Amino acid sequence: MTTAQAATTPAAPAFDRIEELEPGRRAVAVRNVPQTLPVFDHHFPRFPILPGVLLLESMTALARAAAGSGRTWRLKSVRGVRFKHFVGPGDQVRITAEVTGSTPQTTEVRATARVGDRVVATARTLTLVSADEPWEGTA
Repeated sequence: MTTAQAATTPAAPAFDRIEELEPGRRAVAVRNVPQTLPVFDHHFPRFPILPGVLLLESMTALARAAAGSGRTWRLKSVRGVRFKHFVGPGDQVRITAEVTGSTPQTTEVRATARVGDRVVATARTLTLVSADEPWEGTA
């Protein structure tokens, strides 16, 4: 895939639907993993696996929704990420994000991804910072 193709290829949504949302407290969403995702063409074609970074992206997007408060959040740091099992085509991933702490400028969220009853990934802490704040090291 060329750079031009990658720039024009639409990104897959972070999740398909939000099932529960309590802004400032928690959120639950579902992401269906279809066989037609372009990433499966080159990410182990004989044994297609959803890349962990895409699963982490879904967890982060849900963390932003759980943070709520009508502001825009960006990911500042990630701690304690564990990928425990493969996620492949046909799986339905249920993601839970729980706010564990917040200040006016930051929110910390714990996230878990499951396929059925099996935990496939966890993030102990996703730290979100208000997009209104300047980037660290910039004025």
